[in-house]
Amino acid sequence: VSLFLFLSLSLSLSLSLSLSVSLSLSLSVRQVAFSASLLAGGQVAYVGPFSAHTTLIFKNVVTNIGNAYNPTTGVFTAPVRGAYHFEWTVSTPADNSHASGAVLVKNSENVFLAYEDQATGSMTSSKAVALFLDVGDVVFVRVWANTRAYDDPGHHTTFSGHLLFTM
Repeated sequence: VSLFLFLSLSLSLSLSLSLSVSLSLSLSVRQVAFSASLLAGGQVAYVGPFSAHTTLIFKNVVTNIGNAYNPTTGVFTAPVRGAYHFEWTVSTPADNSHASGAVLVKNSENVFLAYEDQATGSMTSSKAVALFLDVGDVVFVRVWANTRAYDDPGHHTTFSGHLLFTM
């Protein structure tokens, strides 16, 4: 009877520890979210136009839970395998010379383009996408060739993303 009791207690303790560790790991990997705007510190500027697609570096980081977004390079790197949701907005006041356009890139593949071209008034285009990412996959936003992006203290050009669930 005492051997049975000992084995039952050991098994129960082992399951409890295993469950506790699994829950702890599960909670930590689910905490991935970031949001940033193009410029920091009340700056006002245009970025572009460039003759080739150019990575935008969103310097004003509002949220970076999990530190998966790098504000030095503008690149998000997936820390866990799962489904992620991304949103990006690109803006520029219209002046008849350049449209606003930004493409979301997964690794080296263009996913979706947010693009706006009009003669008068300000222009803003937004897109969103859900993507499956493996650990180490990268996601970033490029200003489309011959377009530009604008930002000011109102934070009109932004990039955000978060983990939906692990897989």
